[in-house]
Amino acid sequence: MKRVLIITYYWPPSGGAGVQRWLKFVKYLPEFGWQPVVYTPENPEFPALDESLEQDIPNGIEVIKQPIWEPYNWYRQFLGQKDKKIGAGFVSEKKEPGVLHKISVWVRGNFFIPDARMFWIKPSVAHLKQYLKENPVDVVVSTGPPHSMHLIALALKRELGIKWVADFRDPWTNIDYYQELMLSDRSDKRHHQLEKEVLTTADRVVTIGYTMTQEMKKLGATHVETITNGFDEEDFPSEPVELDENFTISHIGTFSPSRNQPAFWKALAELKLENEEFASKFKFRTVGIVDHQVKTSIEENGLLENWEAIPYVPHDEVLRYQRSSHVLLVSINNTQNATGILPGKFFEYLASGRPILAIGPIESDIGKVLELTQAGMIIEGEDVTGLKDAIRGFFLGTNSVQRDEIQIAKFSRRGLTEEVCKTLQALSV
Repeated sequence: MKRVLIITYYWPPSGGAGVQRWLKFVKYLPEFGWQPVVYTPENPEFPALDESLEQDIPNGIEVIKQPIWEPYNWYRQFLGQKDKKIGAGFVSEKKEPGVLHKISVWVRGNFFIPDARMFWIKPSVAHLKQYLKENPVDVVVSTGPPHSMHLIALALKRELGIKWVADFRDPWTNIDYYQELMLSDRSDKRHHQLEKEVLTTADRVVTIGYTMTQEMKKLGATHVETITNGFDEEDFPSEPVELDENFTISHIGTFSPSRNQPAFWKALAELKLENEEFASKFKFRTVGIVDHQVKTSIEENGLLENWEAIPYVPHDEVLRYQRSSHVLLVSINNTQNATGILPGKFFEYLASGRPILAIGPIESDIGKVLELTQAGMIIEGEDVTGLKDAIRGFFLGTNSVQRDEIQIAKFSRRGLTEEVCKTLQALSV
């Protein structure tokens, strides 16, 4: 059996979206003749914990852990939040970020390049060089963000000549919050320089979306392919889940300021005024962190009584909430990279069997997959009338969603792992 070393920051008991992709690949790699070895920090800063994900780790796989130093204790002390977990970037649940927060963002962008895990690069390279000499592997995979993981693999590639796949779960300089880092010209240049070194040195670059693949090619990558995120069939029991008594539209995951959709709130407010039955039966559910700007929009549109706010819960509970909802909402970020956003939760939405309502550019990666799978509809973010019609149709049962199960099945984690293995095999011959 061939061996692949996977360098990842996120690994159980980490919760959240970042851990899912390679946890699921690792789960299925042995079925296709590849033995995974995972390299991950011993003492990382996770925004959330989810011990339920540990059940997906195959028995007997090797997990190498090394200590990491991160500047988050300084960050917390600076902000006066000693016991606060490091949350999703640029999301504030209670108030508008103050001056201290802005200073900390400026420091993060200009002094911690590419990110706050940069201090783990040199010790990791030293440790893995020795490990690989004694325990050879056929391919190394780095997955980011954080993009420091790619810089570890870059050094191993240069010093050992090992075959390397750089996997991008999110863009680097084209990520939606990049402009919020308040970078100096020098820092911006350094980010772009490191990004290009990774893209042009890796033997393969893998992205999670079609638009991102084209963007990486424009940035200099020559061997790029798209392997999307997906859903694990084993996470979805065959027995049905009873739908909520209320007509529930659910948003799963972080509801950041860039995902706030004024037209959506306006559409809901108008439907409440126009239809008493809708007003009495409608429930908007959020599962995860909700930024204070989103909360303000909900309140200003008279929707507080219809809002059910659920904090972070384990992954298996998330799936139950998905399957009991009448409609699942995808709010595409109002950012310059909106067309390329294709979140992991979207594929679990596909597997849930529930209709999907996406808000954002129709000509986008999500729009492309929805057209392919016929699992829901996408409405432009400024189209209040279109959103009202869509929501009303779901409420009355007049929207026809004819799911293409054959196309949906192509996004299973097991099938996508087979695609990963084809890439690994091509490099290891």
